[in-house]
Amino acid sequence: MAKLYFYYSAMNAGKTTTLLQSAYNYHERGMRTVILTPALDNRFGEGVVASRIGLKANARRFSGEENLLALIEADIAERGPLHCVFVDEAQFLTKAQVWQISDVVDRLNVPVLAFGLRTDFRGELFEGSKYLLAWADNLEEIKTICHTGRKATMVVRVDAQGRAVTEGPQVEIGGNDRYVSVSRAEFKHITEGRGRIELQQTVLPLGEH
Repeated sequence: MAKLYFYYSAMNAGKTTTLLQSAYNYHERGMRTVILTPALDNRFGEGVVASRIGLKANARRFSGEENLLALIEADIAERGPLHCVFVDEAQFLTKAQVWQISDVVDRLNVPVLAFGLRTDFRGELFEGSKYLLAWADNLEEIKTICHTGRKATMVVRVDAQGRAVTEGPQVEIGGNDRYVSVSRAEFKHITEGRGRIELQQTVLPLGEH
């Protein structure tokens, strides 16, 4: 039976690399897949999913208003049987879209593998992550390390001086001077103004992992 999987982590944990490797494994076996990516993230070009180690693949862009069940149904009607759906940056899904990809699993019997961040720069759940944590059949954490040596579970947004930014919109697609993955203890230390981040080696763009 098909299942809905949610692979989550902080940034720089290899989520996109894992997605692309998994999609490649399907293709090697002659199986057809679809990769979905949110339209708001176009850093690598229109309809491209890329990892920081150089892997990339074409993807189907979707907006926040798009019905993902209808999208997959139309794809199957046009192109034939589908063996897996991958969702990159799944934290940007809406509640309705998480329900729709669960319908891809339950109605169409197509497995869905969603990859995304768990929390934002304020330590709060993204909408997509919240409902994937609630509704996915399988939850898998992809681990990465804070610069302190602890496991990184949080994301900090920083300014040019490496100080934490604690206000602003939840979604802000940034460059390599905006975000860093840290442990919970370091998140508290930095967001409470008791420390700063050395930007040169530790910060990566939102979603580049």
